Amino acid sequence: MSLFSMSGLVMKWLLRKPYTSRYPFEPRQAIPGSRGSLDIVLNECTYCTLCAKRCPTAAIEVDRAAKRWTIDRLRCITCNCCVEVCPKKCLSMNTAHGIPTVTKDREVCSPA
Repeated sequence: MSLFSMSGLVMKWLLRKPYTSRYPFEPRQAIPGSRGSLDIVLNECTYCTLCAKRCPTAAIEVDRAAKRWTIDRLRCITCNCCVEVCPKKCLSMNTAHGIPTVTKDREVCSPA
């Protein structure tokens, strides 16, 4: 490969836009059809425990007596099984990704 053709290739690489995004410095764009995080509307929830029974990773716990719905975000694989089985349709998948979780804290949702 001659020096002339190689310099043309180097210039082309320098002037083109990068293929990857600068994620920590630029906001991540949501991909249409992707599953980001699980959302719940507690006002409509009947605490029937179907979502907890259907969850393949046991990330969801429902306490009927205390009216408490708990999710472990590190265990949730966003498979959409809980959304499909919910009779009141109070669960939904949001395409926006949430804040990264690094601790084993459980997210507890209970009505006010």
